[in-house]
Amino acid sequence: MRREFSIITVGFSPAWDITCKGRNLDWGLHKYIDEQTIRPAGKALNVSKALAWMGQRNIAAGLWGRNDYQQMQAAARSLCSLITIKMTAVVGSTRQNVTVLDTAKNRDMHLRNISELVSRAALQRLKADLEALVSESSVCIFAGAMPEEEFLPDIVRMIESWHGRGAKIVLDTSGPALGEIVDTGCVWLIKPNVRELCELLTQQVQDNPAGLARAGRRLLEKVDLVLISRGRKGAVVVSTDGAWQGRCITRKETFSTVGCGDYLLAGFLKALWENCRPELALKSGLKVAAARAWGWDERKTWPQVQKQITVCVNRI
Repeated sequence: MRREFSIITVGFSPAWDITCKGRNLDWGLHKYIDEQTIRPAGKALNVSKALAWMGQRNIAAGLWGRNDYQQMQAAARSLCSLITIKMTAVVGSTRQNVTVLDTAKNRDMHLRNISELVSRAALQRLKADLEALVSESSVCIFAGAMPEEEFLPDIVRMIESWHGRGAKIVLDTSGPALGEIVDTGCVWLIKPNVRELCELLTQQVQDNPAGLARAGRRLLEKVDLVLISRGRKGAVVVSTDGAWQGRCITRKETFSTVGCGDYLLAGFLKALWENCRPELALKSGLKVAAARAWGWDERKTWPQVQKQITVCVNRI
């Protein structure tokens, strides 16, 4: 990839992430929590934040509820000056997701709402806004849950339009939308986890490096790169140049798993942007994901993290 490419993240299901931290939390108890944070989020915006943490300028686009749009703008200004907010304000309120962290027992719970922002009018407004942003020098990252099936043709036409302009399309979603969009042949990179890969191929895939590499190669007629997330086991990347497995050797206590896959994708893309080698990009992506899992993205800089995390990457 060339350096002059711009990165645009697009999310159809944004959210307010409400995180509550406490100790020895359990059902039936009335407890005071130690800390609460409320931040604009969603998979696409998480990718934007991860890119900015690494020093990469990007544009955060997609839908956001009109009722809380100004609140989001105020919160986003405190995130990072490297993120340019270009969200499309649509009718309604943005959903709220709640994460409960029990810091004493090292466990968490994730409570998710369904987004209700998508409508045909909302998608038309989003398409018009993106017209001014997307060009042949763009990398468009579509991340997060896709709208209901009745709206999927609108999304497909949008992606086909940007692909026709020469933009590179990155896709991180699940369900029927993943297969339908991949089948267009417009996607450059996908980032499924093992379960999503099985759904995409409509068959079980062995969760080991060789099995995942074989499965990934089956998709190379439709996409250029397949980045497979394996959670604590690391990740596998498959391209026409080969396949590699990677995992983090450094061990620390996990702070939260929320957003780790988004940070993996961001780290991978930034490194691929800089050196074009999938194996080096995989190493970078795993370091960024580990930093997120350990909460280091809140306390350390990206240059510090690169030196303090060891990742092993091997060709499959």
